[in-house]
Amino acid sequence: MSITRREFSRQSALTGAGIALTGAGIALTGAVGALATAPGALAADDARHGHGHGHDDDKGHGKELGYGPLIDDPEGILALPAGFSYRIVTHSGVTRLESGEYTPSNHDGTAAFEGPRGVTLLVNNHELSGTRAGWEFPVPLTEGLVYDPVAAGGCTVIETRRDGRTAEWVGIAGTSTNCAGGSTAWGTWLTCEETEDKAGKNGLLKDHGYVFEVDPYDKRANRDPRPVKAFGRYAHEAVVIDPKQGHAYLTEDASGPNGLLYRWVPPHGFKHGRGKLRTLADDAGVLQATKCFDKKGRFVDDLSRATEIGTVYGVDWVDVPDRDAKTVSVRKQFADGEVTRARKLEGMWWGDGGAYFVSSFARDESPVAHDGQVWFYDPKRRTITLKVLLGVNADPSVDGAFDGPDNITVSPYGGIVISEDGNGIQHLFGATDSGRTYPIARNDLNAGTEDDPSYSEIAGVTFSPDGRTLFANIQNPGIMLAITGPWKRQPDKR
Repeated sequence: MSITRREFSRQSALTGAGIALTGAGIALTGAVGALATAPGALAADDARHGHGHGHDDDKGHGKELGYGPLIDDPEGILALPAGFSYRIVTHSGVTRLESGEYTPSNHDGTAAFEGPRGVTLLVNNHELSGTRAGWEFPVPLTEGLVYDPVAAGGCTVIETRRDGRTAEWVGIAGTSTNCAGGSTAWGTWLTCEETEDKAGKNGLLKDHGYVFEVDPYDKRANRDPRPVKAFGRYAHEAVVIDPKQGHAYLTEDASGPNGLLYRWVPPHGFKHGRGKLRTLADDAGVLQATKCFDKKGRFVDDLSRATEIGTVYGVDWVDVPDRDAKTVSVRKQFADGEVTRARKLEGMWWGDGGAYFVSSFARDESPVAHDGQVWFYDPKRRTITLKVLLGVNADPSVDGAFDGPDNITVSPYGGIVISEDGNGIQHLFGATDSGRTYPIARNDLNAGTEDDPSYSEIAGVTFSPDGRTLFANIQNPGIMLAITGPWKRQPDKR
């Protein structure tokens, strides 16, 4: 059932900050909701009491949060807590595909799928922009799997066994800037092109900025790649599919102006499933963008306006005039006051009956600066709730605070796991349902010098189907890691 601005305002006035978000499995009590605090968090209870600028070590509170301090890696790759270990699954320029070529570089979004007899299948994006000539290790042009023969990006599929044996092959090639994406309930991966390049721009032969479907189980299903044009052409970041209603939710990583959160409503009678997206007409269904309003019914122009954890906005959906952006970028087709924007809308994950999504940071292009937000969209109530808010990290070169959330996943041990694409040091960190945060890993691979260190983003965070292994990527040069250890459900004080 839809909710109007007037109805949302009336309900908010009746319940105040205690609006029940049953779809998320939580209830807001006061200003602080689920996933409320993080290092550098703004307007959270811990911050008010002087505990908001470093991860929560739970001293004096019984059961310890997290897994303890991170230990420097003697191999200089990934710091982990005691008792944890990693193995390298793929390494660009080192490991090889079944066809003999090297693993492509620039690993990004990833999803894991259950295979036979303990096998885990992974689909791994390679965020390579422009033409193949600009990269040492582009995605190989496998016959029948190529969209644009000059484009460098694409996906590989990895088969990994419990004994460590792996195999890797191309899932799709000839795409561009494959950033994040999303898995589907029917066992496929939707890879997103984070670009708006059209044919003839930057040497490309075809229009780009689309979503493509990759099947990790059936190589034949990936032949003759076709973009899902019904989802629109823009700088796609991530996508999730509501398994009940069939709606797709998509983020746009763009600025000038800031990007949008989209919803695609399928045409009447359409049922999702393997190969079904390929059958859609280019204009099938309706693509819409968010328009948010606060509890008083006032329009919200940008999500950075939210400076209190637990902020709840109502959501309207506005139809996109030209989803293929034939002459004007989709986000530029709306005038001020028509839609709600946000800077660097990044990773998404479906869980708890709704969609978690990230705004990685905001600076001068946005009304209010921050170093990261995580929101939760409840499709039943048509509301978004601010779960995590990171204040501006004053010194990203110093270990401790977190900033620049990017890819996220819902953890089988409760809460979410977040990968960083910020400045300075890069982490994987967790956040419990009540908002307490803890480190999981740190990128120790210094691509710079001792005097001027540089650390690539961590991306593609996802758990294996059995929950025993956390996969993550160091984007540059392109390393996929499998992390194992004494995973546990985290204590959750409120």
